[in-house]
Amino acid sequence: MTHPVKLEVFEGPLDLLLYLIQKNDLDITDIPISQITSEYLSTIDLLKELNLGMAGEFLLMAATLIQIKARMLLPSPEAEGEEGPDPRAELISKLLEYQRYKEAAQFLGEQAETVKDVFYRGAPVFSKEEQVLEVDLFELLDAFKDVLAQAKEGVREIIIEEIPVERRIQEILETLRQKQAITFKELFKNDATRRDMIVTFLAILELIRMKNVSVQQSEAFGDIWIRRKEEPALKEA
Repeated sequence: MTHPVKLEVFEGPLDLLLYLIQKNDLDITDIPISQITSEYLSTIDLLKELNLGMAGEFLLMAATLIQIKARMLLPSPEAEGEEGPDPRAELISKLLEYQRYKEAAQFLGEQAETVKDVFYRGAPVFSKEEQVLEVDLFELLDAFKDVLAQAKEGVREIIIEEIPVERRIQEILETLRQKQAITFKELFKNDATRRDMIVTFLAILELIRMKNVSVQQSEAFGDIWIRRKEEPALKEA
């Protein structure tokens, strides 16, 4: 089943931290380090299981979070009544700077979108706002966590014939030829094994990498829709 997926744009550890902060509606200047560390480690465990070629910087950030958490639990060596430096200060500074960079990049991307005509055929019909609300890797991972959590207990993991990622890619494309668009959760069968779900998720990532599908949300943290990209029509000579 191993099928390493190499994405052209693979978000880094700061992207993951910003996503977790936004998802939980947290104050970036006062991060609850214990909660963030727990969710961060849970996500990189899933990245390892999916064999996504996780960079060493993710593990370095995990070590940094654990170190910060430990320092916050230790008594301050400062004199009584005085507070020492916040162990989170350097991380918060990096996050704020990176957030500004991301916002600037998003603004430039939206400006480029306004001068590009995009046409979709078939239902469901997305408004212009919905078309530009793209989904990043960590939102997909979060949605996938929900899918895995809803898997039936005691599902048999004995598989006579493993489904290769390539075959699942073709099945998804065939579904999109018939329906044009489908929600992320609809691609996962209720009685599927964990291994089958992982194959499906890897197939979705591969389709995104090959630019065969587009992925959008109607609202932040809302349903994720997957659409087949239309092949450009051939111009008549």
